[in-house]
Amino acid sequence: MFTKEFSRTEKKNLAMFFAIAFGWSWFFWLLQSLGLNLYLAPFGPFVAAFTLTYINERSKGVKDLLKKGFDPRIKKAWYLPVFLLMPTIAGLSLLGAYLVEGVVPELTALVQPWLIVWNFVYMFFLGSPLQEEFGWRGYALPRLQARYSVLFSSAVLGVVWAVWHLPLNFMSGAGPQYEAALPMFLSSVVLMAFMSILFTWIFNNTEGSVFATLLFHTMINLSTYVVFPVFETGTGPAFYLVFTIVVSLAVLAFFGHKRMIREKRR
Repeated sequence: MFTKEFSRTEKKNLAMFFAIAFGWSWFFWLLQSLGLNLYLAPFGPFVAAFTLTYINERSKGVKDLLKKGFDPRIKKAWYLPVFLLMPTIAGLSLLGAYLVEGVVPELTALVQPWLIVWNFVYMFFLGSPLQEEFGWRGYALPRLQARYSVLFSSAVLGVVWAVWHLPLNFMSGAGPQYEAALPMFLSSVVLMAFMSILFTWIFNNTEGSVFATLLFHTMINLSTYVVFPVFETGTGPAFYLVFTIVVSLAVLAFFGHKRMIREKRR
């Protein structure tokens, strides 16, 4: 348990983290909307996490946080949900859209598999996982879980995560997922709150591996926007939301909401 003084310090650190993450990202997104795209906006959570870690824990803390992001030593079984869960949800969502609409976008990546490899590498380093996960899951989530319940921490972080993306909904060319999300902002908040549960489930069962969440985030973007372009359909986003909620509830039912870790029977 934290001491009262340490809890107060961590509460301040969390507030500072969110302030820096939002301030940095929204400032550079504002510049981007004015025509100056420096591609610095997505780094808000990254900058916030490493700045505060260095201030409070110096170079050792920075090295420890970096190690969590590039240490592949997690239980092998957890690579299955990391790599396969979101492609399955995205694929089923696109299938649902096809059954309703009768047409789907061209599935270019499936007929040119090398595009999957290229986009995976690109998205891992430049497509938001690296820029976000050291912050959301590497820094904020452990501190939220230390103060609040696991479920509450996941939901709050998911809502914050959704609101952080809000400026993109007002920017042209940000992507079909943001164009779809603006008129359905409440649905996008709900989606990311439940998706945050899946991130916490992965994170807690891999002993706090940021590397696992980096891969999981990459697979979300890769499967949803490249392999199975769900948000380029009319009904795909609704299927995607429903399937994500169902899987998240199944995780909570099977693993429990207290830790999201399956307790071993004695």
